[in-house]
Amino acid sequence: MTSTPPRPAGPGAPDRSPSPQPPAVPTRRTGRVVVLVSGAGTNLAALLAAHDEPAWGGRVVGVVSDRPEAGGLGLARAAGVATAVVAPGDFADRPAWDAALAEALAVFRPDVVVSAGFMRILGQPVLGRFADRVVNTHPALLPAFPGAHGVRDALAYGARVTGCTVHVVDAGVDTGPIIAQAAVEVRPDDDEQSLHERIKVVERALLVEWVGRIARGGLRVEGRRVSIPAEGRA
Repeated sequence: MTSTPPRPAGPGAPDRSPSPQPPAVPTRRTGRVVVLVSGAGTNLAALLAAHDEPAWGGRVVGVVSDRPEAGGLGLARAAGVATAVVAPGDFADRPAWDAALAEALAVFRPDVVVSAGFMRILGQPVLGRFADRVVNTHPALLPAFPGAHGVRDALAYGARVTGCTVHVVDAGVDTGPIIAQAAVEVRPDDDEQSLHERIKVVERALLVEWVGRIARGGLRVEGRRVSIPAEGRA
């Protein structure tokens, strides 16, 4: 099939050729939420409990895991949410897995990707394709105590207050711009398990609140600053 090119406008006719478009505003209007899980999916369960509320503003449309036995997959299926498994062992190397994960996420056309207990560092194929649209939670008040043992490290340091952080994911380890934080007191008799359990309660509420706010208002990242444009606040 061939197409006929448009004829030039005659004298005096309005010019209907496409006008130059302004550059895209770095704001993500969100609604379609995809969740990455590796384990039981307690944060996913909190998001699923919220997404039936119209006022929340978002909808979990897909759950992707690196482990076929992850409990979060069962939660998703029980809620009628589509799932996908991208297991590293099924691919020849890390770059192949990174590319496959990006493709699996893209199938769901996400507006925001939530890393909810996903125990893998995300590579450039995901972060480049979904720039400023991947958010994560961490059980400490970043930039203090990043990494896999944030609760243990806070206790070992003697911190009197720790907490949790929701942040944008970048190429570093817990180094992305901070979206929101909440404090949790460290009690004298706390061990790692007791402190972590109290942090998890606060963390789930914080994640649900801010994913919902992003869903309703969009997300803008400018340097280290994150704002929700429709709410008119940082």
